[in-house]
Amino acid sequence: MDGVVGLVQLLINVLIFAIFARSIISWFPIDRNGPVVGALNAITEPILEPLRRVIPLVGMVDITPMVAIITLVVINSALSG
Repeated sequence: MDGVVGLVQLLINVLIFAIFARSIISWFPIDRNGPVVGALNAITEPILEPLRRVIPLVGMVDITPMVAIITLVVINSALSG
């Protein structure tokens, strides 16, 4: 069972990193069709898209990445006991 929990925690950490990287990349004027941006979008969009339907924009700021990261950190903490 510890192996499964460890694997889930690893996947959560990778997802947190991907969401953080996607947020940082969005600040820079780079090609949005590049392979790195496409991979980050493919990894993070299944988590962020449902949150966007529930969480409104705050002015012109999308806070869904922050909410997703906080949620994932809470889940990760619950898994570690």
